[in-house]
Amino acid sequence: MHPQVIDGLASFKSFLKSEFSEENLEFWLACEDYKKIKSPVKMAEKAKKIYEEFIQTEAPNEVNIDHFTKDITMKNLVEPSPSSFDVAQKRIYALMEKDSLPRFVRSEFYQELIK
Repeated sequence: MHPQVIDGLASFKSFLKSEFSEENLEFWLACEDYKKIKSPVKMAEKAKKIYEEFIQTEAPNEVNIDHFTKDITMKNLVEPSPSSFDVAQKRIYALMEKDSLPRFVRSEFYQELIK
């Protein structure tokens, strides 16, 4: 990754932490890493970790997705594939794009980044 992208990502992550919503970015990044896994065994292990960390009810970093999306994701995990989390990941991306990102651009975190 380009150093400016890394700085921007770190700044966005700090902003989300300040708003107590960093689980959205953490989930999105975990999904991106998950898609790179080639081994079916490792994919199944990572899928279980992502599910337990972000998807299941009362997960430590539960993301805010609707029941429909949660159900689709759970069905996709019966046989894990690179696309198992796609629907949930798209929902979280849209949430960040419409909600968190505009607030980030207006924040001090962003102003410091672009100096």
